Amino acid sequence: MSVSFSLEGRLSVVTGASRGIGFAMAKALAEAGSDVIAVSASIPASGSAIGDAVEAAGRRFEAIACNFADPAAVDELGRTLAGRPVDVLVNNAGTIERAPAVTHPLELWDRVLTVNLSSQFRLTQAVAAGMIERGRGKVIFTASMLSFQGGVNVPGYTAAKSGVAGLTKALANEWAPLGVNVNAIAPGYIATDNTQALQDDPVRSRSILDRIPAGRWGEADDLAGATVFLASPASDYVDGIILPVDGGWLGR
Repeated sequence: MSVSFSLEGRLSVVTGASRGIGFAMAKALAEAGSDVIAVSASIPASGSAIGDAVEAAGRRFEAIACNFADPAAVDELGRTLAGRPVDVLVNNAGTIERAPAVTHPLELWDRVLTVNLSSQFRLTQAVAAGMIERGRGKVIFTASMLSFQGGVNVPGYTAAKSGVAGLTKALANEWAPLGVNVNAIAPGYIATDNTQALQDDPVRSRSILDRIPAGRWGEADDLAGATVFLASPASDYVDGIILPVDGGWLGR
């Protein structure tokens, strides 16, 4: 039996693809052979860095702008993608708001839950219907270390990412028998915009580094291998996992 990590002939949708982790995921999928539809709140139709990267890999590229804080826009995106033969859906779009729980504004709580959890479910419902009809597909969520832990000053983000972990398992239970693999990647502490406040805080940054056995902050490209694995035939018997890519953080 040969193991294939090739994505030749596949079509992947990556949300939050214009920068950071989503950019690295979309680029990795293209380099493995997949055409890519990149979705982001303000991505231009042409001339984006991720578009250039996908096309440099010899793959077809399409950009769709969508605000994941707007349920109606997400539903419209779902209708658009429902008519396309999507093989891989990477639910990576997300946001974070930092404030102590006792004073955490409810509008921020609602926005984070909408972007990071509810919109992910709405889009996945729409796209997975076609996957189920065709009898194959890969759904990959971006979870978090806070799918396992509580965090500090990010109650909405922790609740949403814990929900993503549960949703991954729930959908896998229903869709694995139908040929659709649902899994999640839990990035560790990755040097992106979302973690800039932690990187800029010398005390927090030092405490984080001290716990990571790998001895460094992660880079977005560290997510590439896990993404290709979960998108490829190599993971056809992998369902409902939350795969940490964390430099050993959780094992410490």
